[in-house]
Amino acid sequence: MIYVNEQNKEFHLTNGQISYVFRVMEETNILEQLYYGSAIQHYESFDFMIEREIRPSNNWKWGSHLTSFEHIKQEFPVFGSSDFREPAIDIEYPAGDHISHFEFQHYTIRAGKTVDGDLPGSFGGEQEVETLAIVLKDLYSELYVTLYYYLYLNLPIVTRQQVIDNRGNETVVINRMHSLSLDIPDSGYDWIHLDGAWARETIMARNKIHSGIQNVSSTRGASSHVHNPFLAICEETTTNSQGNAYGVSLIYSGNFLAQIEKDTYNVLRIQLGINPHQFRWKLDAGTQFQTPEAIIVFSQAGLNSMSQSFHQFFSTHVIRSPWKKKEKPILINNWEATYFDFTEERLLEIAQASKQMGIEMFVLDDGWFGSRNNDNGSLGNWQPDYKKLPNGIQGISQKIHDLGLKFGLWFEPEMVSKDTAIYLAHPEWVIGNAEKNRSHGRNQFVLDFGNPEVVEAIFEQVNRVLATAEIEYIKVDMNRYLSEVYSAILPADQQGEVAHRYILGVYRFFEKIIANYPDLLIESCAGGGARFDPGMLYYSPQIWTSDDTDAVERLKIQTGASLVYPLTAISSHVSAVPNHQVGRVTSLEMRKNVALFGTFGYELNPLALSNEEQDQIAKQIAQYKRYQQLINQGTFYRLETESANFVSWLVINEEKTEGLVGFYQILADPNSPYRRIKLAGLDETKDYQVYENDQLKEAKRNGSDLQFYGIRLGGNFIGREQEYWSRELPGDFHSKLYFLKAIEMASK
Repeated sequence: MIYVNEQNKEFHLTNGQISYVFRVMEETNILEQLYYGSAIQHYESFDFMIEREIRPSNNWKWGSHLTSFEHIKQEFPVFGSSDFREPAIDIEYPAGDHISHFEFQHYTIRAGKTVDGDLPGSFGGEQEVETLAIVLKDLYSELYVTLYYYLYLNLPIVTRQQVIDNRGNETVVINRMHSLSLDIPDSGYDWIHLDGAWARETIMARNKIHSGIQNVSSTRGASSHVHNPFLAICEETTTNSQGNAYGVSLIYSGNFLAQIEKDTYNVLRIQLGINPHQFRWKLDAGTQFQTPEAIIVFSQAGLNSMSQSFHQFFSTHVIRSPWKKKEKPILINNWEATYFDFTEERLLEIAQASKQMGIEMFVLDDGWFGSRNNDNGSLGNWQPDYKKLPNGIQGISQKIHDLGLKFGLWFEPEMVSKDTAIYLAHPEWVIGNAEKNRSHGRNQFVLDFGNPEVVEAIFEQVNRVLATAEIEYIKVDMNRYLSEVYSAILPADQQGEVAHRYILGVYRFFEKIIANYPDLLIESCAGGGARFDPGMLYYSPQIWTSDDTDAVERLKIQTGASLVYPLTAISSHVSAVPNHQVGRVTSLEMRKNVALFGTFGYELNPLALSNEEQDQIAKQIAQYKRYQQLINQGTFYRLETESANFVSWLVINEEKTEGLVGFYQILADPNSPYRRIKLAGLDETKDYQVYENDQLKEAKRNGSDLQFYGIRLGGNFIGREQEYWSRELPGDFHSKLYFLKAIEMASK
């Protein structure tokens, strides 16, 4: 509910889980931030929260107020007018100055939320979300900013978005405009972020917050392998299961900045939005600019609770694909089986063997178009290679369907190679200054998707393929970053707009695909996880998490991704060994037990498997089908992730009648101590049967002791000493899968 004290001009957003309180500051009419955190009682006045200490050596904006803005917690801070911290907005005016003062004008409240404009966002019905819109006006110009607050009534979540409207007669320039600025008193917090590189994305890092600025960001044109558009702050004692945590994330896929500034009086300014580096948006008279939407989550029950709120929010209010409610087909991708070297006959042999194991969809990856036998050419020439596929995509699709499989296809629409007609005819469609160096990556260049003509031309090519064949799934890839950012269609004073216009064009491309093929299952990919972000989830219900499919590396990658993203979004496949990225050999069982916790599939050549391995995969698929609904719809817990050698995960259904536990040990240890997996989220009034690798392990365990004592991993060999000495040791890269079923459900 949104409370407004008209007399004091105070706003209190609360839903019983969180409270967000701010007010209009007297005389200055700026928005003063008071509180964000666990739900508190509503008061007629929150003036007891006002913090105004007189500090020496400050600039004071108004003569009658001996308080500097530098020491005021604010909703929409500007730089220089006595506040020297990082601003939420930076406007360059015609005179060349950057002096703004945005004052409160009025507000509106309405029920529900839709996605408006060119950016992806969240959505909710009138019973799910309340919208507060606050209009500010610049004291010195006809610039109006509307701050949107979206309070989700059943989740500890508020989302934020801003729109600036130039109602004057002069052009101004936006150098910075964040989606979120939040001032929180420091309590000795740590901060958490997701770092990495290609093949090691979303690795969780946790550090102490120090004085000054610390941030994660991207200047690469995509959210990137290196950082994810997310950060969290938490108490030093916060764990997966206890303690306060604040998480923020951005529904955006381009250059971003997620930043914390700790000032000299221990206030943390958390900001999130488009990266201001080389961003410069020309705002002409009569035009407006919209920021991406930022998400703020609060948890007082640890990081798992924070993650679960993100998961539910994305699954319900961001992912819009009809596939989010469906059980997705188990697919096999031919890439690691063939790379570029295949024929139609070879593909059909792989598909036939896959069908016999229970796989439901065959996906044809890179190499089917132009004359692409390596990564040197043909991108931008989306016509079938009839040397490899004599009957084209329509023919191979029909034959795959005749085998009883669905068919999927790979595209990389944003890229172009020099040997294609589109490059030769339109060199100006490539990002970069033709008179200067234009770097290539993977022998390819980036098309200027900020140019609507480019988006239309590529869509027409892709559409010709999709319209003439039965295709249920597409994998949309992007394998290089933007560098030497420059657009031939924009004048010099708008070159700071290129990166943002580019990602808006990517979104337009997805919108066109979805409008024409609303039932198509889309998987986003960017050289693995270089664009694993909430913006992509709006268009693509699942994202290829990493090109690294090694089971051991995926433990870290998927654990980090789960901090923010639901299992249904995390594409996780079983691949061949030795693993193609790290050369490691792990058992088929270990690879399966890791890949189960996501969108399950395969990246291998079934023709290279033994009969025993093919039978094992058939059993794996049958097992996943039994657990698929639980994995897709259940609540996920990270049970053990701090150890360098052990990881354990749990997913449990809403009724708390079924649960699936994955335990993973990376390296074997001698004479090890007893270990127990302490579970979470169970019903303490229920008794459960515990199955280990589908065999009954314990006939009756109560939910309470499974949580406080746990599942014992070591054996009890008293009286069975010979069995102890003759047992087969599991060795390195070992895993176990436990299934829990409430006893009242066990016979069903």
